[in-house]
Amino acid sequence: MLDREEYIEQAYFFGTLNDRLDASLPLQDLLGSLRDELLATTRLPLAIDFLLSELMHCGVMSTAMRRLEHYFAPFQTHVISEAEKEEGRFDMRVGLQILRDEAKYRAENGGRPGLFLYQFEVLCRNRLNYDRGLEAMSRDPAYDESWRTWILAVRREVGIVEVADMIYSRSEHYVMQLAREGHSRDELPPPLFGQREGRIAQANRRKDPLLLFSALQRQLGYPAVPRLKPYDSRQDLVPQMARRLERLEARMKLMEEEQKGGIDITRFYHPDQ
Repeated sequence: MLDREEYIEQAYFFGTLNDRLDASLPLQDLLGSLRDELLATTRLPLAIDFLLSELMHCGVMSTAMRRLEHYFAPFQTHVISEAEKEEGRFDMRVGLQILRDEAKYRAENGGRPGLFLYQFEVLCRNRLNYDRGLEAMSRDPAYDESWRTWILAVRREVGIVEVADMIYSRSEHYVMQLAREGHSRDELPPPLFGQREGRIAQANRRKDPLLLFSALQRQLGYPAVPRLKPYDSRQDLVPQMARRLERLEARMKLMEEEQKGGIDITRFYHPDQ
């Protein structure tokens, strides 16, 4: 895990880069200007130098982030890699918002359950590759060996076992229920989620997983997963109406000229004719 100041600067970097994408400037220029704004006592400016050189040579940043795995978490690299795919439908703006909120959560020392649920919901809502995404999550330094083993098990069982059942079976609530029935806690795997998460998962079994994610996000306080805003076609109505009014005005002028004695078509001639 990195120091808190590193995650704070990462959150600023991803958020500001997303805000400036609308400026229609080359990504190389945006990275170069952002490098000077970041805290020089962190390692992020050095990482941006490497990202910039890789972007100029290969046209992508994910390959450089993959080689900087000691600084960028594998899940961060996976998100940028999916956003850079030409054939994909995952928008880079959404990816940068995801990484911004995740870095803020890491800076606030968010718990492992919240971090896992946030990352897993990102995969679900944006229809990213589960196999590569969960494998990248298992290599995140925020998780210990018990979490890594369980995440790899989720990788094998996703789509077969419900998400609520997977969370419920590894919660403190489930362990306490088995203990009351006479089972020894030493015989059970260590719980990864608390009683609250276990109760929520039990209450949302056989329901839409989005209801489960929504309830867990409210109760655990991890960031809501950003989503691409639908395009508002009403923004084009004003330019369209302006062009139609201009055409109507031109037609009315031609009709007035015709009523006054005819239209002088010589003004439409080219000067050389």
